[in-house]
Amino acid sequence: MAYSVIKENDLFLITDLSGDILTDSKEGFGLYTKDTRFLSRLALIVNGSKPILLASEVDQNYVSNIVLTNPDIKDGEKLWRESVEIVRTRFIYKGILYETIGVTNFNPHSQRVSINLEIDADFQDMFVIRGFQVGNVGQKTGARQHASGFSIDYGGVDDVTRSLLVEWMEAPTHVAVSNNGAGITYQLDLEAGQSTSINLFFVPVIDDVYPERHTHATAIQELQRSYANWEQTSTWVSSNHPFFDRLYRRGLSDIRALLTDLGFGLFPVAGLPWYAVPFGRDSLITALQLLPVHPEIAKGTIMTMARYQGEKSDSWRDEQPGKIMHELRDGELANTNQVPFKPYYGTVDATPLFLILIGEYVKWTDDMVLFEEMIPNIKRALEWIDACGDLDESGFVTYNTKSAKGITNQGWKDSSNSVVHRNGEYAKAPIALAEVQGYVYQAKTTIAELLRTMKPYSNDYKMIAWSSNLIVEAEELAKLFEKGFWVESDQFYALALDGDRKKVETVTSNPGHLLMSGMLKPHRAEAVADKLVSKELFSGYGIRTMAEGEKGYNPISYHNGSVWPHDNSLCLMGLNHEGFHKEALTVMEGLLAAGDSFENHRLPELFCGYTADKGAPLRYPVACSPQAWAAATPFVFIEVMLGMRLDYTIRQISLHPVLPVGMDLLSVRSLRLGSGMLDVDVKRRNETCAYHILANTTGWTIASH
Repeated sequence: MAYSVIKENDLFLITDLSGDILTDSKEGFGLYTKDTRFLSRLALIVNGSKPILLASEVDQNYVSNIVLTNPDIKDGEKLWRESVEIVRTRFIYKGILYETIGVTNFNPHSQRVSINLEIDADFQDMFVIRGFQVGNVGQKTGARQHASGFSIDYGGVDDVTRSLLVEWMEAPTHVAVSNNGAGITYQLDLEAGQSTSINLFFVPVIDDVYPERHTHATAIQELQRSYANWEQTSTWVSSNHPFFDRLYRRGLSDIRALLTDLGFGLFPVAGLPWYAVPFGRDSLITALQLLPVHPEIAKGTIMTMARYQGEKSDSWRDEQPGKIMHELRDGELANTNQVPFKPYYGTVDATPLFLILIGEYVKWTDDMVLFEEMIPNIKRALEWIDACGDLDESGFVTYNTKSAKGITNQGWKDSSNSVVHRNGEYAKAPIALAEVQGYVYQAKTTIAELLRTMKPYSNDYKMIAWSSNLIVEAEELAKLFEKGFWVESDQFYALALDGDRKKVETVTSNPGHLLMSGMLKPHRAEAVADKLVSKELFSGYGIRTMAEGEKGYNPISYHNGSVWPHDNSLCLMGLNHEGFHKEALTVMEGLLAAGDSFENHRLPELFCGYTADKGAPLRYPVACSPQAWAAATPFVFIEVMLGMRLDYTIRQISLHPVLPVGMDLLSVRSLRLGSGMLDVDVKRRNETCAYHILANTTGWTIASH
C-alpha cells in the first residue's frame, strides 16, 4: 500500500508512508470520524528538512511504527546525514489518536535536534474530499491555545460544533496557533546515544463531548489486551500450509480492526479508507462469512440493520418500509440532507441478506431469543420483498433508482456499466438480478424452517401457516426463475432480466451465488458448478466477475472481468453446500495462490482477472485494503475444507473433508456451534482426507461415515 492506515471503532487515520498528512496531497489523507476530517495537515520537520523514510509498518493494524532519519543538513542547525533516528508510533484508543515521537542521537557528540510539527484541521466532509459533492458547509470559528495544548474549532451548517484538540505531555519550546493551523517546535539537546520521546494526543471533539484520555502506556495495553482477547475467542485454525495460516490470521486481525459499535453491538464496516461506515450488503455478507469464527458479530450486525430498517417511502433516499439500508453516513452533508445517505437505501439485496443472516445465525447459535425479537423486523422485510421489491409485477425482486443522487445499479456490482447485454447495450431498469432471486428463495425457506422449530409457536396455527406459505412462495419463485433466467445455449443462467424482461445473457459470476440458496435442481446446480471453473470464468486465481470472451469483458475493470475474493467465497459456500468439493478445491487453491502474491498476506478487495499463465495476479489500482468481505474470505475456507454441512432440523453435522494442494494436516479448535464447541483434525491419506473428532460439546451429532 502507498499509505499507512489504522482504525479503532469509529476513528481512523490515513497518512503517507512517512506518517505525514500534506495539504496538497490528492489521496485524502487525514484523521476521520463521523465522515469528517479532523486532521488535514500533520507534517514533521527535522532541523528544517523533511526526514527520510526508512520503514513504515502497520502489520498489527492497530499500531503504526514509522522509522525516519535525517538528510544531510548543512544550513542552520547542521546535522550529519543519517545521524538521528526518529520513530513515530501511533495508535487509536477510545476516540483519541495517540502519537509518540521517539528521537535518538547517534552522533558521537551532543546534538541539538529541532522537531517541528505543522498541524491543521479543515473539517471537510468525506463526500467533498472524495470529489463526489460540493455543498453548503460551515467554517472555522477560531483557534485557542491552552495550558497543555490547543484547539481548532468549526461550526457546521448542520448546527454541530466540531473541534480538533491537540495536547501534549511534554511542553514544546515554541507554539504558534492561528485560524490557519498551528506550529509547535521542540528544541532537543541530546547527548551522544541519548533518546527522548514526545507524547501527543489528537482528539476529535463533537458538540463538546470529550473522550476520556489515558496515558500512552495504559491505552496501548488495553488495546493489545482487546486484540489478544479477540484472537483467543476466535476459532483457532492451523495447518502445515504456511500461507493459509498467515492468510487466516491476517483476516482475523483485519476484521478486528474493521469492527465498529454504534450502540447495538459490534459489526464490520465495509473497508478502509473510504468505507469505514455501516453498509447493508457488505456488513451482512461479512457477518455471514464470520459465522464459523465469531458468530456473535452476526448478532451485532443484525441489531444494527434492524435499527435502521426503512420506515417510510422516501424517493430521495430510495427508502421504503421494511427495506434494509445500503449505507449510513454521518457528515455535514448527510446531516443537512445534501446527500441522501442518512441512511441511503439504494440496495436490492440487503433485505433478503438480512433475513438469511438471521436464519443462519440462529442455526449456528440456537439463539431463538433473538429470532423471536426479530419477528416484527422479519415480517416487514418479507413484506418489502413481496410488495415494494416486485416493481414490475414480474414475480422477481427488481430495482429502479428514484433518488436524484442515488446508485444506478443496486446489486453488489453497483458500477454503472455492470449490467450489460451481449450487444454492448446497458440494461434498463427495472432490473432483476439472478443472485437476488436466490437470496429471496434462501431467505424464505430459512425463515420458514426456523418458524417450524419455534416454541411455543411450533403449535401456533398462524405460525405454521406462515411457514407453509413461505415455502410455497419460494417454490413458485424457483419455477418462475428457471423459466425466466435459464439460457440453454450457454447451459447457464442469465445475469439479469431488464426492464423489458429480456435476458441479460452475459456470462458472469452472479449465478454462482444461487448454489448456496438450495433453489436449483441437481442437474442445473452441476451446470453452474461446471461453468464457474471453466476457462472463460476461472482465471486460475479465482472466478472472474465476467467471462472472458464476453463483449463487456475487461480484466482490469471494477466489475466486468476482475476477481473479487468475497464473490468467490459466496460461490464456495454454494459449491460446498451442493457437494461440489472438487470445484470448490479448484477455486480455493486459486485464491490461495493469488493471496500469496499480495502485501501483508492479505486478499485485496479485488484484483485483475488476467489468466494465471501470464504470471502473478495484478493488483487493482484503487482497491480498498483492508476490505471486510475480502478479509473474511479465508474463514469460508474452513467450511469448505471440512466439507461441513449443517442439518438444523435434526442437529446433525456432515463432514466431507478436502484439503488444498500443499496441505496435509488441518486442525480446527473451538469452532462454536449450538451450545458448545467442536474440535476436529483432518489428515490427508493418499488421495483421500479423513477427519478425527477430538471434542464435541455442541449438542449436535456427527453424521456417520
